[in-house]
Amino acid sequence: MSEVLKIALTQERLDVGSPEERACFGMLRFISRDSDLISGVDHYANGYRPGPLSSGHALGEWLAWNWWRLSWEPRSDSKDWLLAHNLTAVGEGYAWPNLTIQSDGLRAVLNCRPSARVDAKPFRYLGAPAAIIPLVKLQTAIDDFQAQLLARLRERGIGDGNLFRLWSDVLAERSDPETAKRRKLEALLGRDPDGVSDDELQRMVHDEDSLGASAVEELAADTGNAQATLSSDALIELAQRVGQSARPADAVRLRDVNGLAFDADAPPWRIGYEAAKRLRVQENLGDAPIRDATLAGMAGVVDNAISDNPGDAPPLAFALDQTDAAGRVVFRSRYRTGRRFDLARLIGDRAIVGGSDNLRVATRSGTYRQKVQRAFAAEFLSPFEAVEASLSGDYSTETREDAARRFDVSERTIDTLLVNHRRLSRDDFDAEYTPAA
Repeated sequence: MSEVLKIALTQERLDVGSPEERACFGMLRFISRDSDLISGVDHYANGYRPGPLSSGHALGEWLAWNWWRLSWEPRSDSKDWLLAHNLTAVGEGYAWPNLTIQSDGLRAVLNCRPSARVDAKPFRYLGAPAAIIPLVKLQTAIDDFQAQLLARLRERGIGDGNLFRLWSDVLAERSDPETAKRRKLEALLGRDPDGVSDDELQRMVHDEDSLGASAVEELAADTGNAQATLSSDALIELAQRVGQSARPADAVRLRDVNGLAFDADAPPWRIGYEAAKRLRVQENLGDAPIRDATLAGMAGVVDNAISDNPGDAPPLAFALDQTDAAGRVVFRSRYRTGRRFDLARLIGDRAIVGGSDNLRVATRSGTYRQKVQRAFAAEFLSPFEAVEASLSGDYSTETREDAARRFDVSERTIDTLLVNHRRLSRDDFDAEYTPAA
């Protein structure tokens, strides 16, 4: 069962500040399954509080302005990502928690770090385990919090301020399909509302006709890492220049996809893991390492596709279908194990997602779909049970390197498997390994 979230604000007295600030001043709490995410020690009260005294009005404005990015923008290397996803950016003179909110498009993670200093004033945050919730429940919690703030403002006779205008705009945008589409694409690109030119958005919408709407969204979500969204024409040129010939009709399909639909209550790694196990059984692969030629055949490309490296390093791997009988596959990695992983991700995407999109991309972004791909590839190339047996309880660097060589994958792939299955701590690795997010 997934966690729930509530953003609560008690009513406290404030004798200074604007009317809006005084009306919405109180003790702020982020509550997930009865756990306070932003609890800490209040210096002036000399004791524990479930949350700090803060301006709910300032937080409401920040949540309204960043609603689209909080909902759809995955974590990225973009310089301003934290400004839209971490509460320390709210400002207004309050000691906000180091609470980061990130989304993969289906699930949201709220992670509060403890204060860096043990003598932090006026409030020392204790930190809390990350809360992982369906994205819709984050959106509902924000909706409820905004309603609470607006009700307080009306009670004080403040019925037409900046928060009213900001939130009214968000609700209007959400209710209009065309505007909502624009705002979602802007957010996936890591931009604020109206931060993308009409020409760029029109080009992306036009590309949906030839590439597929979900494919264009996955391209947009990688912009924070790739710095540029490739157009349909650019992808076709890249595929012709460095891609391998493919026959999409020959690519393997997973016959049993029951229970593999993307689900906010299911960790993406679990979907990828289960799909990989089923495909191995379907193709009678057992637990043995998969040869390059076998892997290439399952992707519908020639046997030497993995070893034939043109030297270029495109920003992403992708499969571009022209017809059932003709297409191109492009690898991102220059290294053989990386190219095997690229190909396995594309096999998994076709096997799990299905659909009629002409483009399938394997990017570095943190969307739910990309996480499923990575988990599929890791399990498909190096089945966990076989890896576990080869390690015999020894998770040292040396034995993990041996397992990587045996299954012809990178050490990173083995580490990912071990983190997903809780044999290694997720804290030992970066965000890409996070199993449940």
